[in-house]
Amino acid sequence: MQRFLAIFVKEIRQLRRDRLSLGMLFLVPVLLLALYGYALSFDVKHIPVAVLDEDATRASREFLESLFSNPYFDRVLTLDRRAEADAVLDRGRARLVLVIPRGFAQRLARGETAEVQALVDGADASSAGAAVGYLDALAARATRRVQIETIQRAGIAPSLPLVALVPRIWFNPDQESSHFLIPGLISMLMMLAAVIATSLSIVRERERRTLEQILVSPVRPMELILGKTLPYVLVGVATMGLILLLGRIAFGVTVAGSWWLLSLTTLVFLFSALGMGLMISSITRSQQVAFQLATILTLLPSFLLSGLIFPIRSMPVFHQVFSLFFIPRHFVTALRAIMLKGAGFAEIWPSLAAMLALGLFFNGIALWRTRRSM
Repeated sequence: MQRFLAIFVKEIRQLRRDRLSLGMLFLVPVLLLALYGYALSFDVKHIPVAVLDEDATRASREFLESLFSNPYFDRVLTLDRRAEADAVLDRGRARLVLVIPRGFAQRLARGETAEVQALVDGADASSAGAAVGYLDALAARATRRVQIETIQRAGIAPSLPLVALVPRIWFNPDQESSHFLIPGLISMLMMLAAVIATSLSIVRERERRTLEQILVSPVRPMELILGKTLPYVLVGVATMGLILLLGRIAFGVTVAGSWWLLSLTTLVFLFSALGMGLMISSITRSQQVAFQLATILTLLPSFLLSGLIFPIRSMPVFHQVFSLFFIPRHFVTALRAIMLKGAGFAEIWPSLAAMLALGLFFNGIALWRTRRSM
């Protein structure tokens, strides 16, 4: 214990002096969460729309009023003729042009289908697809209401549908994309900070020529590994608390499940992530190489293969299997289950077991390399 405590106290003092590593562990994840949390969003809102109402009837006006009484579409222009539609889309003054043809009200009064043309700027395919989906749903609802009111004014009893779908969305009833993205961002940022910070620990000693002093001391490899890892575990837990606090204040993301289970998941994640950093530190000879290797092995897999943006199930089978060897894949799965669904240990134990296995593998390699050096 005395040898372990000596290394532990030494690493704490060195970490306190190294403001770069301390800032990377504390400030960088918090700042990046605030940046990415607002920048990344699947919600497509406030789409600028230009309107050409050729019918100019009460029914068309009621249809447009109901269509724009939501945060998805903003009416920015009113056109006088169809020739203006191309210029509006070309100049980017609107992302969508809505054309209501003549005879719109008459078709509704006769109970016929009234077609409305939507010219969509498809340069951004994802936004265009979302806009068409929103418009289709809102137009169907608004058209049905206008049609019923028009038929009632004509003195005809409307025929209502016999089956009505009543959806109830669980876990994220408001469908806020931030509630889905924040757990993934936490995983990516914690992974990046933990691996990069610890990957510089042993190689820093080698560059500063202080590793030889440790090698000739009675310190054993296990004591060296534990002494260098535990300070970063404490800092990582504190960083996780700051990130959760920021997510609660800025984005309204709460933890639906057990805090004890979330703490256990965080500790298992830190065990595996810090082990990966120590492994990188033990096989490299300079801080520059260690930093580059840690960035390559954490940033891209955390973004592409963790399920943060792209669903794992929609990937090819090879990529799904390949993602199992990366820690963020399992941490994102566990975080979303705990924070959004309130899942228990029975639901997330496969993710914990996978992170524990990867942690034992990485720490085992780091211990083996350290023993060879000593």
